[in-house]
Amino acid sequence: MPLYDFRCNTCNKTLEMLAKADSTPCCPECSGTMERLLSCPAPPGQSAGIIASARAQAAREGHFSNYKSSERPRSK
Repeated sequence: MPLYDFRCNTCNKTLEMLAKADSTPCCPECSGTMERLLSCPAPPGQSAGIIASARAQAAREGHFSNYKSSERPRSK
């Protein structure tokens, strides 16, 4: 189920909830009707850079558990 932003029409509380695409949940505070809002899109991920820097730091510290066996340095 996707995350949606909802605003209560009764108490104006805004919250993020997991909901089916065709359902409209009731407000958990006042049991009022909820209105689905447009969610802000997530910025483009920078996970490749984050992963690369984390792996480099792990290699400097001698931790190779997050590497594939073919990527681990060979012991002599």
